Amino acid sequence: MSDKVETYTIGGLAGTVGVNVETIRFYQRKGLLPEPVRPYGRIRRYEKSDLKRVLFIKAAQRLGFSLDEVEELLRLEDGTHCDEASGLAEHKLKDVREKLADLTHMEAVLSQLVIACHAREGNVSCPLIASLQTTKST
Repeated sequence: MSDKVETYTIGGLAGTVGVNVETIRFYQRKGLLPEPVRPYGRIRRYEKSDLKRVLFIKAAQRLGFSLDEVEELLRLEDGTHCDEASGLAEHKLKDVREKLADLTHMEAVLSQLVIACHAREGNVSCPLIASLQTTKST
């Protein structure tokens, strides 16, 4: 059995996770991922914990969490702050539900306008364009 710890170059880490090298550097600048020490005359090596951290960040982003929210989740990463993490998730769920309601409304309005566009006859102005010209900004 080998005692060798699996490590990654920045390119290897990025490739394994499926992100760009610049994404790794960006996470480091934001303080989401520590930058490993560069041994004299050698390149920096990332460990399995760094891989897991980037995977955590990407999983949280897929659920809609912003990088600021991901930073907060990383602070709670030890698993002993479930109430705080649940609060963040509840807030995110509320945001997602609001966006879904907005998207449902948009879909209904656009659907009606498309139907109106297809039903128009003669030289009547386009219902979509007319609707956009008369809609007040909010």
